[in-house]
Amino acid sequence: MTVTTVTDLYPTRGTAEVTVPRQDPVVWGSPDTPGPITTAGLHAYERDGFLAVDQLIGPDEVEVYRRELDRLVSDPAIRADERAIVEPKSKEIRSVFEVHRISEVFANLVRDPRVVGRARQILGSDVYVHQSRINVKPGFGASGFYWHSDFETWHAEDGLPNMRTVSVSIALTENHDTNGGLMIMPGSHRTFLGCAGETPKDNYKKSLQMQDAGTPSDEALTALASEHGIRLFTGKAGSATWFDCNCMHGSGDNITPFPRSNVFIVFNSVENTAVEPFAAPVRRPDFIGAQDFTPVR
Repeated sequence: MTVTTVTDLYPTRGTAEVTVPRQDPVVWGSPDTPGPITTAGLHAYERDGFLAVDQLIGPDEVEVYRRELDRLVSDPAIRADERAIVEPKSKEIRSVFEVHRISEVFANLVRDPRVVGRARQILGSDVYVHQSRINVKPGFGASGFYWHSDFETWHAEDGLPNMRTVSVSIALTENHDTNGGLMIMPGSHRTFLGCAGETPKDNYKKSLQMQDAGTPSDEALTALASEHGIRLFTGKAGSATWFDCNCMHGSGDNITPFPRSNVFIVFNSVENTAVEPFAAPVRRPDFIGAQDFTPVR
């Protein structure tokens, strides 16, 4: 029997924080790869690590997806499912994972050429869904997500070897500058920050409500923010933000009366499928880090 050893390019969850220059391309596709993103848009994505789209889907489509979100979060069967994550304080549903499998409405969104076409352009290959979810951030106290790099977790706990993964957050409500919107440090995707501390068993049960393992230090975050600055994303419902898996990002609490809900889809290259976790005792469940690598068609 042949055992294939995968080199760990991005060590993390050790005794101390480490920084490693990015070892992978940002844009894997060639400039002439057909798709919705312009050449200038790809250059901007490569430089900043993100690309904002003012209107990815239209108002009528927004209503379809928002109604489906409302249906899912009000369904008692969904609430009882392990794929539903609830707020620690209010006990309201915060996220529902694997929505492209639960809902045909969201499955159609994943297959939409405006969505999957951009992912193929950026990643330069066929893609599959590593993770999907709807996020519900109602007004008056919904909690945010602390600063983190998604790749740090997906590498450590899901076993993704390389930075060949892209996320899209599609707004289903208006993103104001006050209701807990997405913040990204532009350019931070070019440096990997390996976090200190071992990964507890079943860490995902806690981390999906409040990040702990994989959290950067205040000193590291201060250095990154001082170098790169922070960009806050606002926009109408139907707008979208594409961002690289290694961007340092987070979001604040929503203490306004205005809800912020979105659908979040993570595309991974079929040439970057998961292996054993690099820094966790066991891999996370499939609904968080997919083991089905079937390309989106």
